[in-house]
Amino acid sequence: MNLTPHSPFSSKASQLLSWGHWFTFANIGLVLLISLVYLFADKSPSTFVGWFYMLITWISHTSFITFCAFVLTIFPLSLIFPYPRHIRGMAAFIATLGIVVLTVDAFVYLQLGYHINPSSLPDIFVLLWETLVGSSVFNLIVTLLILALILTFELLAGNYAWRHLAELKSYTFPRYATGTIVTCFALSHSLHIWADANAFFDITKQDNVLPLSYPTTAKSLLARHDLLDIERYEEAHALDVSSAHSKYKAPVVSYSCQAEPQTNLTIYAFSSEGAYQQASIKALKTESNKVFQLDSVLRAGNSSDALFSLIYGLPSYYKESVLLQQQIPVWSVNNALLSVELNNEFSFIPATDSGNLTILDATRHTEIDLTKPFVAIDVSPQKSTILTSSAITNVALFAKATGLIQPHDITFTALSSVLGCDALAQQSMLASNIKTRSHAEGVNFTQGVLIAYKKDKITLVNQDGSFKQMSAKEGFVLNGNLDIPFLIQSIKTLKKFTAPEAQ
Repeated sequence: MNLTPHSPFSSKASQLLSWGHWFTFANIGLVLLISLVYLFADKSPSTFVGWFYMLITWISHTSFITFCAFVLTIFPLSLIFPYPRHIRGMAAFIATLGIVVLTVDAFVYLQLGYHINPSSLPDIFVLLWETLVGSSVFNLIVTLLILALILTFELLAGNYAWRHLAELKSYTFPRYATGTIVTCFALSHSLHIWADANAFFDITKQDNVLPLSYPTTAKSLLARHDLLDIERYEEAHALDVSSAHSKYKAPVVSYSCQAEPQTNLTIYAFSSEGAYQQASIKALKTESNKVFQLDSVLRAGNSSDALFSLIYGLPSYYKESVLLQQQIPVWSVNNALLSVELNNEFSFIPATDSGNLTILDATRHTEIDLTKPFVAIDVSPQKSTILTSSAITNVALFAKATGLIQPHDITFTALSSVLGCDALAQQSMLASNIKTRSHAEGVNFTQGVLIAYKKDKITLVNQDGSFKQMSAKEGFVLNGNLDIPFLIQSIKTLKKFTAPEAQ
């Protein structure tokens, strides 16, 4: 075969390679646009350095994976099969397929909190089926329209680049763009090395945001060159919760309700799953248009832990210390908002019928008063393979909840949005308002297991260091690396009310 510079084969291959670079530039722009979804899917960085790292990583990483896709697919095809018309068609099809996969992955990450992987395929199929088929025809039409637009873009970009190749070659901006991408790539990895060495979590927490992201780890690299303070590194990462005996330090509350609450809310806590099912079925049948079902309530290890979270608006990590101190819920001490009828374990809390928020042990009250605002929740002990339970309510704001809910989220939301005491809830509780939160994530510690979740992904860490990640909706195990930065942040949140001498 004649491969001299003047041969027709060599000339076509050279032109196709030049065209391929411009075609890749066009796709880098499209990928950058689509990958913005990942940046908005999680909480934003809280520092300027975190924002800067997010920007340069977004530019460099998305450009890198797009270029790699070109090198692995279109580039070898151009050498093996250098026929412009056919290559442009195949490239448009391959690029469309890649963009569709990226779009699906971005949608899955936005909805579930993790990327496409073999173990999550059943959950992804369910999500896509419910979105495209189970909801409305409009969603299906929009999806097909998006597919058509992507394919049209690829065909137009490929044809334009080929027809104007000589004109495009005269432009100098690709050199500056390439230099910018390479600089961002080097800066992002250097910043990550520094952040990992100094436990700067505003950067390291972004490790799993973009797809196919495997940032450089600093510990072995810097230790090899004596540039890492091992003691400082280990101290920053030694945030274990190996003991459930955390000493609770009650926060100083400076807020009370802005006005006298006009609403009363009753929370029925069922420690028997059978009793809850019987009561909920009856309530749904009787008031089917007014009673709402919440299907994603995260169970605690036992009913006592869940009941504690309901009463105090705190993870059960603090239960033993609070019961030992016989600490009345801080949010009710100066406001007399709580009314309880509970078992002996919480008998030190003064029983009153004048509070705006009433928490009842439903073993005593199996009948739900459907004429008043209520939440009924199943707090029975979890089974080994079941992590989520359910609740029913006739309060509309709870029906708008998305993502996982913990018992203390219900109490926090009741105090913040139902009773109008948001500042008081913020100061005295560790939970989220399921009405106003933008991202569903949380942490708990029950029966010696650390539970951290983000959207649909639950991570369980045992005291021996073993862990399991699973889907909340489907219950199957997820493969993948442990998200250490997220866990460290979760543990810091969990220990917010820990007494200094216990840290």
